[in-house]
Amino acid sequence: MTLQQLRYAVVTAENRTVSEAADALYIAQPSLTKALKELEREMGITIFHRTNKGITVSKDGEVFLGYARQVLEQAALIEEKYLSHSGGKQEFCVSTQHYAFAVNAFVDLIGAYGSDNYDFSLRETQTYEIIEDVANMKSEIGILYLNPFNETVIRKILKSNDLVFTELFVAKPHIFICKQNPLAQKASVTMEDLKPYPYLSFEQGEHNSFYYSEEIFSTEIRPKNIRVRDRATLFNLLIGLNGYTVCSGIIDEELNDKNIIAVPLDEEGEIHIGYITRRRSVPSRLGSIYLEALKQNVTKSRS
Repeated sequence: MTLQQLRYAVVTAENRTVSEAADALYIAQPSLTKALKELEREMGITIFHRTNKGITVSKDGEVFLGYARQVLEQAALIEEKYLSHSGGKQEFCVSTQHYAFAVNAFVDLIGAYGSDNYDFSLRETQTYEIIEDVANMKSEIGILYLNPFNETVIRKILKSNDLVFTELFVAKPHIFICKQNPLAQKASVTMEDLKPYPYLSFEQGEHNSFYYSEEIFSTEIRPKNIRVRDRATLFNLLIGLNGYTVCSGIIDEELNDKNIIAVPLDEEGEIHIGYITRRRSVPSRLGSIYLEALKQNVTKSRS
């Protein structure tokens, strides 16, 4: 087994076809196929299932690739430290619903990594894409929430994609509003209190099902609805239109607008926020650093 073979396997998994992986690696497709088969024979496992439509990673392959990524990361660090040339960029991607603590953890990851040569991605995106990103190995980690309404459907989708959900914390329903909103003076609000105000939510594209909604109580009928794609727009509209959105109640004044506050919502419900990963996968070094930073930021945000 060589580092080159490990890199071939990782790049092939990322590209989903041998032909695209060969192009990315600048080698002939027969050479790549031969190298992968030799690696599988040496390891005594099947890493890839091959079909007419491409390849899929086997269960044994998922575990193997997790270790392979760690070995390649460590090799890159050694090269960066002891060789005159760079060992190559470190790559890492996380997909998430719109949570400030997820962004803060990403900042901490970059601080802990401390290199001048990296290629990281933070995708604040739609729920369906989060699941798809992790299932297709585009992202190592995805962050989303479950509640009694969407849990059965989301868990079924996760299971069909061989993904697992790990809970970080449980939150009670809140709303985000601006400090100038008349409701800001209340200790808590009801659905009836909210009727005069525009309701803001994150749109889910072609998968705009209630089950994929980023906000609980998604089936509630509201007279004024506005859907947005990004967090900055949502917060601007909270201020400009005296709107509201339903949330976990965790807010970061440094990252978000200081004019936004969280107010408890008098409705029965729980928000189980956590992260998804591929079943039986081994966290990469960067993934482990990010998950630890994520847990620390959750604890700090809730204290």
